[in-house]
Amino acid sequence: MTDATPAIEPGTSETHGDLHTLRFTLRLPHPVPRVWAAVASSGGLPGWLAAADPFQPRMGGAITLRRLTTDQEGHATVASGTVTAWDIERIAEYTLDGPHGRIRFHLEPPRGDHVLLRFTNEFRGDDELRLDRLAGWHDHFRYLVDALDGYPADWSRWTPVRRSGLREEYAAAER
Repeated sequence: MTDATPAIEPGTSETHGDLHTLRFTLRLPHPVPRVWAAVASSGGLPGWLAAADPFQPRMGGAITLRRLTTDQEGHATVASGTVTAWDIERIAEYTLDGPHGRIRFHLEPPRGDHVLLRFTNEFRGDDELRLDRLAGWHDHFRYLVDALDGYPADWSRWTPVRRSGLREEYAAAER
């Protein structure tokens, strides 16, 4: 991580019944092709999120994301689905099976020296899952910033400590 790392602004959420929509906006001081490669390629995703195999980068293509960390029982989360929106260097959207829902990366043209990345995650679940996801995505976006700066995640050193602290911050902000 570098000293000039941009801060990740807290994500927001809307809830309607058990449907949650999380939103994050990131201002990234990198060119669009570099950010696009990080969020929409099998080479970029492992540096901050998950291995992507298979990954068919086209509308209707298959995608499977496999976390490169494991839970206490040694299981890695695996989520399969479909590419449900694809506009090169603009929109990548993946709709995943199970509780993962729809994740969407929307890159806007550069504003000065920053690319604006708007992220949305829509999924069903309880409020505990919503808080877990807010913290989880916030944590992953810290890894994204580092990966874009040339420091991809070393998943062998990952622990849940940072994510747990973020979850507490999100819960406390709502009290």
